[in-house]
Amino acid sequence: MSGWEKLTAPVPDAPDWRIDWEAFRALPCRSFFEKMSQIGQNPRWHGEGDVWSHTQMVCEALASMAAFRNLPGRQRQEVFLAALLHDIGKIPCTRLEDGCLVSPNHTAVGARMAREFLRVSMGLGGTAGQLCFRETICQLIRYHSVPAHILDQADPERRLLQIAANGELAGDFTLELLCLLEEADMRGRIYPHMEASVETVRLCRELAEELSGLHGPFSFPSPRAEYAYLSGRRIVPGQELYDDTWGEVVLLGGLPGTGKDTWIREHLPDLPMVSLDELRREMKISPTEPQGPVAAAARERAKEYLRRREPFVWNATSLTPSLREKQIRLFHDYHASVRVVYLETSWEEQLRRNQSRAEEVPQEALGRMQKNLVLPERMEAERVEWIIV
Repeated sequence: MSGWEKLTAPVPDAPDWRIDWEAFRALPCRSFFEKMSQIGQNPRWHGEGDVWSHTQMVCEALASMAAFRNLPGRQRQEVFLAALLHDIGKIPCTRLEDGCLVSPNHTAVGARMAREFLRVSMGLGGTAGQLCFRETICQLIRYHSVPAHILDQADPERRLLQIAANGELAGDFTLELLCLLEEADMRGRIYPHMEASVETVRLCRELAEELSGLHGPFSFPSPRAEYAYLSGRRIVPGQELYDDTWGEVVLLGGLPGTGKDTWIREHLPDLPMVSLDELRREMKISPTEPQGPVAAAARERAKEYLRRREPFVWNATSLTPSLREKQIRLFHDYHASVRVVYLETSWEEQLRRNQSRAEEVPQEALGRMQKNLVLPERMEAERVEWIIV
């Protein structure tokens, strides 16, 4: 039985909709359960106590909901597994602050933890279907708290359409699933204002439906208009824009050993490349030494192409939003359009390819990179792609 099958088999199904907790405890995720049972929560929001008690209540609440039971089987598995893992980020993030337990940034941290667990421990990667399944779960975890706090957003409409746009990449992900998960999150706790929070989630759902973003991404008139709106430009969602870019720069990312150089040779053979690996070799700087000089040299080389308005490929790991944002801002400053391409293979193949590299990255370092990996979201550039190689 594959990791995917082991993970989905205990998900509740007709006719009894029972959760097979023992089967889940037999999986590697049991370590999460043990740790969550030792993490307390602020009783103002969680009278039920520890995180694991809350998680079980959320899963039971979700399994009882008609909207959950009416989902297609695959989406039912995705949203349930998101419920199971939705608060694992509280394990490292929970701390005492002014006498109260808080868990800042636990949704983003939890999504990264879930990605590592699903890819490395359960083998969810290597095919487009597994990538979509895994990242739908991670997107649900990353944004699960938004519907209950939608009224706190500075621009609720834009925020919802930004999140919904990720359905272009993780094809099963929708705001409808997100709202379903968050309703279960609100019901799966002891909290005096639970019904008011559920009502806010339903309001969020209605707003998403009014925006034509509940069941999938909003349909923008062009990639340029979509990026402009999602990145914060003051335009209405359906407004078309004049495209004043002169050409496209490709920002290519992926873990070492994915096969980025091979992919460029096969798919973009005519484009010049700015490669951090090549610059390290030219400058005789090892990956374990300070990388400031390499990064500075890469940006100067990129500026040469940008000044000439010459399309090129930026080839680096680019594993986090902050790393990508810095380069994308540079490309946009020179009025280039940007295409972000993330490459992935299975974890086993990743390790094999890395070992065959002339400059093998230590497996421990590769593991740290996987822990920090955040896939590019649709709002980051004019075009964003996830590709299995």
